Amino acid sequence: MLRFAPSPTGDMHIGNLRVAILNYLVAQQRHERFIIRIEDTDKARNIEGKDTEIMQILEKFALKHDSVSHQSENLHMHQMFAAKLLEEGKAFVCTCTAEELEIHREKAKEQKIAYRYSGQCMDVDKKELALLKENGIPFVVRIKKPSTQIINHDLIKGDIVTSPNEVDSFVILRTDGTSTYNFACACDDMLSDVDFIIRGEDHLSNTPKQMHIKTQLGFTKETIYAHLPIILNNEGKKMSKRDDASSVKWLFEQGFIPDAIANYLLLLGNTKAPKEIFTLPEAIEWFKLEDISKSAARFDLDKLRFINREHLKMMKDKALSSLFGFADENIGKLAKIYLEEASTISELENKIKPIFTPKQFEGEWAEQMRIMEKIIADAPMIDTFDEFKSYIMEKSGLKGKYFFKPLRLLLTGAEHGPELSEIYPLIKSYLLEIAS
Repeated sequence: MLRFAPSPTGDMHIGNLRVAILNYLVAQQRHERFIIRIEDTDKARNIEGKDTEIMQILEKFALKHDSVSHQSENLHMHQMFAAKLLEEGKAFVCTCTAEELEIHREKAKEQKIAYRYSGQCMDVDKKELALLKENGIPFVVRIKKPSTQIINHDLIKGDIVTSPNEVDSFVILRTDGTSTYNFACACDDMLSDVDFIIRGEDHLSNTPKQMHIKTQLGFTKETIYAHLPIILNNEGKKMSKRDDASSVKWLFEQGFIPDAIANYLLLLGNTKAPKEIFTLPEAIEWFKLEDISKSAARFDLDKLRFINREHLKMMKDKALSSLFGFADENIGKLAKIYLEEASTISELENKIKPIFTPKQFEGEWAEQMRIMEKIIADAPMIDTFDEFKSYIMEKSGLKGKYFFKPLRLLLTGAEHGPELSEIYPLIKSYLLEIAS
């Protein structure tokens, strides 16, 4: 079982999308279930509607899933598991105040050592829990730190050994009775029988904690972990919200298509791909997590632009035309002509839209354009561009730049572009609309 567990706290980051794609891909390869879990327990940071937006993005990438759930639905189970650990002496209640904890942190800082929980509440009898509740004394629940090293055999990073002190006796239930991230995550993975976890390397410190939780709760099923290296921006720093390209929504707004984005994200850090341009279904046949580099990968927008252009070229002409409001193979062919100078849907739209927009009969070539407009309005259907050119030239008496410049403006709305002989056969059925 594999899962994608995003938080509805902001726009989807390309790193999260990469995680979703890889979890889906591996689930397909292994013929296992793939589930979505919206991790919404951090109520203060949740943004209304972001869970729906996440699902809409996954739909655009055709990442089919078996079920969708919200982590908050399992709060009662989290509390039940915490009670079980308390009953078995594997967890304890802690009444340390924020001020007391801060004092210990400052002391550790002064001594230049890593902060660890003092352990002063570790021997509090579990029977005192009822008394604490009765008297309204705030408390958290902490899991006791492990007694031995925790070893994670990571598919990408290799063996990672974590000492008991690094895990520490961390909080699993807050003072309001809600579960902390690591506890909720581990419990939900157990409940869903998730045994293959692919996520970003920013979770490396969470993994031993979650492994410890599952061990203490008696979950014996082996879990495979794979932590993906971070994605860097052009400056070689970790991509953040300040980088426009880090947002999947921004990439869509710029005119990048899902097939191209998925293609690029699967190439990141992978030097063993058999080809550069491919679809997700094709990647299922050959992709291996083990082939991903351990090092961070740099996001190259120009590379994505190239891949996007290639995928647009691969689209069926009629399907491509639909992106611009048509259902005409010829308009799809027209768009592909402009792919010589454009890479995204937005850039193509900026080329195609002026063709079908009412022309501005003003400026240096206004008079000649008006002459040609009237001739075209009365002209019969002319099949080839050479015949069309000869007909307009003869009727108008215009020649040289006084002919070609205004004709291009009238037909395309632009002073420069592909050869009119290439464009004309694809737009001739729209001439009355275009030349007006």
